[in-house]
Amino acid sequence: MTDFDTTPLPRAADVVAPDGSDVRVLLRLRGGSMAHFTLAPGQTSRAVMHRTVEEIWYVLSGRGEMWRKSVAREAIVPLEPGVCLTIPVGTHFQFRAAADQPVSAVAITIPPWPGADEAVWVPGPWTPSVPG
Repeated sequence: MTDFDTTPLPRAADVVAPDGSDVRVLLRLRGGSMAHFTLAPGQTSRAVMHRTVEEIWYVLSGRGEMWRKSVAREAIVPLEPGVCLTIPVGTHFQFRAAADQPVSAVAITIPPWPGADEAVWVPGPWTPSVPG
């Protein structure tokens, strides 16, 4: 890629992520890609782990919780506007939205998202409520 690009946030979701959240695909460069994720009010994603990519998330709106588990650590953190978090390669994670509002975030994937086979379903602390 040798030129710069610009795009608005798509009005509707482009795809459903392997975890069940709605995804609006944004832009990508050789080193990474960016997307906007939304989980509807009261919804709980499926727990997943990424095989080869890591992510940085920044919460834009809404409230919820994110569970992450690695070999050395496990934690649940609140999701609210302004929170930024990392999901290193191999980390198990699951998130859920508050009952009364959706939660939305932008995420950078490093390297760029390779496709749906990247994510592997894993056991999580909550029962998913999104279609599987």
